[in-house]
Amino acid sequence: MSIQKDILRIARQAKKASYILAGLSAQAKNKALRAMARALRKNIKVLVAANQKDLFLAEKKGLSPAFIDRLMLNKARILKMGRSIDRVVGLKDPVGRMINLWKRPNGLIIGKVRVPLGVIAIIYESRPDVTSECSALCLKSGNSIILRGGKEAIYSNTALWRVLVKACRLNGLPEGCLSFIQTTSHRAVDILLRMNEYIDLVIPRGGEGLIKQVSRLSRIPVIKHYKGICHIYVDKKADLSIAEKVCFNAKCQRPAVCNAMETLLVHNSVARRFLPVMLKEFQKAGVEIRGCPVVRRIVKGVKPASEKDWKTEYLDLVLSVKVVSSLQEARRHIARFGSGHSDAIITTDLKAAFGFLKKVDSAAVYLNASTRLLTAVNLEWGQR
Repeated sequence: MSIQKDILRIARQAKKASYILAGLSAQAKNKALRAMARALRKNIKVLVAANQKDLFLAEKKGLSPAFIDRLMLNKARILKMGRSIDRVVGLKDPVGRMINLWKRPNGLIIGKVRVPLGVIAIIYESRPDVTSECSALCLKSGNSIILRGGKEAIYSNTALWRVLVKACRLNGLPEGCLSFIQTTSHRAVDILLRMNEYIDLVIPRGGEGLIKQVSRLSRIPVIKHYKGICHIYVDKKADLSIAEKVCFNAKCQRPAVCNAMETLLVHNSVARRFLPVMLKEFQKAGVEIRGCPVVRRIVKGVKPASEKDWKTEYLDLVLSVKVVSSLQEARRHIARFGSGHSDAIITTDLKAAFGFLKKVDSAAVYLNASTRLLTAVNLEWGQR
């Protein structure tokens, strides 16, 4: 069968399944999702073995350590994928929920109700966990899903899909509810993006190049973001012990993901106390530091940062560092060079905190928490 015919068959089947999914009860969807989580835990050895094939080829091609980290599956990560699906089960079913209801002067009653979109295509690159994450979210919300992963993760993604789709079938979900494009041909993406008769939404997940290509070619609406240039601003009234923990987590916990910190901004009144300690910890962890002239005067041996660095998503153990004179300068820097993804402020000053949270235009803004969402600190304002 040709690629064109195969993808057309998949798209038609997904559309047919979407009508059935839209009417399923929360109990039926949750039953299948629980089975998917159990299937992941039961098939750890199979999934790791498939992933080893991808890792072998990636290392043979000389791909970067950051890329290989995104690609890798192990027991801990697979168990985490299962827990993520369990958490999706615990979410309220969005389908059929009344958002708003109002009555017009002529007596007409209008209701606004959540309904599924239909068929969602996910086009992604090297992270196999996207396969399970997106499958769970789409099925929970009553949508069919068509997955198209990158060629570097083809063995991992195929194995994951087979495990998940089997669990769906055994628990009453319709054929076509969870589909996977098994060819690695680039033509597959071009064909998929022309299937606007059957596919209702495309979500690309990956690098800027992939997302721009999808946006340019697609005849289907696209939800997108281009980069994850995330900042942490250490304010003049920051608790520096908290700042050290949060900043280290944001950069080093998993540097190859889109919400890792790429630029550290530090107020000049705390820079001489904070930077020598912080940058030493980063350098111990293998982080390459690129700093502004002030940073380089405070800490010797730091490479100079160029304007290009401020707008670069490294996805690696590289960090840009800049000393700023005020909260306003930090916000201006983020507005100019940020990508609107995730940014954080470290401070004990309530006024500064809310000035940052209100005026930084990003999808996620944090106070005394890592952009990685793994470190959170509750402050007792009156005792600081």
